Amino acid sequence: MAAKTVLNYLPRESVVHRLTGTTKLAFFLLFTFAGMITYNTWLLLGLLAVSLAAFKLSRLHYKEVRFMFVFMLVFLLLNNLFIYLFDPNQGTALYGTHTVLCHLFWRYDITAEQLFYMFNITLKYFVTLPVAILFISATNPSEFAASLNGIGVSYKIGYSVAIALRYIPDIQRDFHAISQAQQARGVELGKNEPFFKRLKNTVHILLPLILTSLNRIDTISNAMELRGFGKNKTRTWYTRRPFDKSDYAVMALGAALLALSLGVTIRYGRFYNPFM
Repeated sequence: MAAKTVLNYLPRESVVHRLTGTTKLAFFLLFTFAGMITYNTWLLLGLLAVSLAAFKLSRLHYKEVRFMFVFMLVFLLLNNLFIYLFDPNQGTALYGTHTVLCHLFWRYDITAEQLFYMFNITLKYFVTLPVAILFISATNPSEFAASLNGIGVSYKIGYSVAIALRYIPDIQRDFHAISQAQQARGVELGKNEPFFKRLKNTVHILLPLILTSLNRIDTISNAMELRGFGKNKTRTWYTRRPFDKSDYAVMALGAALLALSLGVTIRYGRFYNPFM
């Protein structure tokens, strides 16, 4: 059975994939900043609609990126839990009212203000995640390196990032292959085994994986050195493409959304307060 990989490039024939890497990087940054600077619920809902529409246009399927969504949900639940544990009255301090829905114990009340505050935080995660997944899954690593170089990042750094992105699926496939080989030798990693035993048996996978990775890194670095990589100040990119009308339109959309977010924040404040 082929290993399932995450955080890798998924080629498609879509509007999103046809955009240049520089455009996708610029829109990702502009859109992320637009979502970061505001807690206005209506604005976040609008940005969420744009984010979901972009994901739909990419023709990616949920099952292909399900792991990233599940990981984000787990992280989001933990984040909201710790926000509540460390400061259960943050929402009341921000919105200026205190509407108790349920008393738990000690200083922990479930208030409408705190729930609304955590709802806005959840919205911010859902706004940025689809665009982040699109940027990773709809951008060829070599084109991503070219886009980084296009905005002024050193081509050495850009190329290193591209190699790292290409290497992530290889690590996952190696892990799957080594895991299957170790299980064939009797090293149990199934769910029926006790947790600590599985954790101990994982060492039998990690050591060969580390050695394989180091060997591959050495091979790549030697090949790049033999080809004279890094001797010149600039380089050409086979994957760099000229901008067309759709690229300019998408970057204009990203700039407009950021301007809208800034305008709403300056005019009405960062927080929409339905309790006043």
